[in-house]
Amino acid sequence: MRVIKALSVFTFGGLGYGLLEILYRGQTHISMFAVGGLCFLLITALDCLPLFGGCLLAEAPLCAVIITAVEFASGVLINIRLGLGVWDYSALPLNLMGQICLPFSAIWLGLSVPAIFASRLLRHFVFEEEISPLRLLPASSAKTTVPDSRT
Repeated sequence: MRVIKALSVFTFGGLGYGLLEILYRGQTHISMFAVGGLCFLLITALDCLPLFGGCLLAEAPLCAVIITAVEFASGVLINIRLGLGVWDYSALPLNLMGQICLPFSAIWLGLSVPAIFASRLLRHFVFEEEISPLRLLPASSAKTTVPDSRT
């Protein structure tokens, strides 16, 4: 079942990212199916960890870093090594080898939030998983006490 779940999550992410790219750029490349699928699989794996306790402010930035890292690695392979030229951020500010840049990392941060929600919906409705609630802020672990006024 784990293989089927992983393949389903990968496929959903690959198709979803390809669709977003078609809506944004008017085109996509078959390699983006693999990149989007891998990113969504990693986002889902991260969301399954109890590490963040359902806190979007903690989880979304890490998802953006993961997406940016996958984009860089895949860009080096797809665009530089294979010479396919699927994307080139050289003209954008704060880019690294034309494969990643700060403006798109900010976009990945914004897209991380709906991706986390989509992952949770997929896992709940397709795989019938129990999903913990999401919070914007981390839960306070410190107990607050009210001073005793009798002393």
